[in-house]
Amino acid sequence: MNFAGLELARRIEAAEAHNGAECAEAQQLLDPAVGATVRQLAGGSAIFVGPGSPLTHAVGLGMGGPVRPEELDRLEAFYRARGATVSVDLCPLADASLLELLGSRGYRTTEFMNVLIRPLTGPEIAQPEAPIRLANDGEEELWARTVGRGFLEKDTLTAEEMDVGRNIFHMPGSLCYLAFAGNLAVAAGAMAMYGGVTTLFADSTTAGFRGIGLQSALIRERLRAALAAGLDNPCDLATASTLPGSVSQRNYERNGFQVAYTKTILVR
Repeated sequence: MNFAGLELARRIEAAEAHNGAECAEAQQLLDPAVGATVRQLAGGSAIFVGPGSPLTHAVGLGMGGPVRPEELDRLEAFYRARGATVSVDLCPLADASLLELLGSRGYRTTEFMNVLIRPLTGPEIAQPEAPIRLANDGEEELWARTVGRGFLEKDTLTAEEMDVGRNIFHMPGSLCYLAFAGNLAVAAGAMAMYGGVTTLFADSTTAGFRGIGLQSALIRERLRAALAAGLDNPCDLATASTLPGSVSQRNYERNGFQVAYTKTILVR
């Protein structure tokens, strides 16, 4: 297994920042009025995809060294000017100055996220038993609805809730997958590759179809796709983030992943 040190964390956080930038790029194409954008601040990326979007956050801060108070001032001003809450994904390997600054300014913890990794080497990954395929170009609404219904556990989604899935679907580097029960799409997931890192994300299974192996099947299919990319987009590492102690964490561990570190989500 890879040693979960600073260099590894920098790779993972850089891939996360790149995916966030692609989310902003997709949102700008879908609805320019939102003003989606990204700024390089405090050694990381301040990503804005809309004032209430869960895709709006700051990632990778402090990964290159100390963070000065004026850098955090600019980060906060960036979000304040856009009417958004400042939400920081704090990597435990970030420079200690960042934690001190956030604490002194009254940031509060809202969530923890386990970052899991596995090498993209070793024995051949078994083909999933469930019917899984890439979503077609014309299946934006189907994919977004499937993801949203699984995450939010409801059948009817607002336009804003659908926009999250639409945004991911239109990321330049995303590959979006659907899993089926008969002719019904009941689970979904996405992946993106950057800097030798394959990130698996947006895993979602709708109520009534959980516990039958669909997420594990989606994990295996995306790992197979990452390995098949070969020389076109070589990756040696796969990563995913889950809530600690969740079913998702268990499913990833069953597929060869292990926790590398735990991030803290802080807001102000």
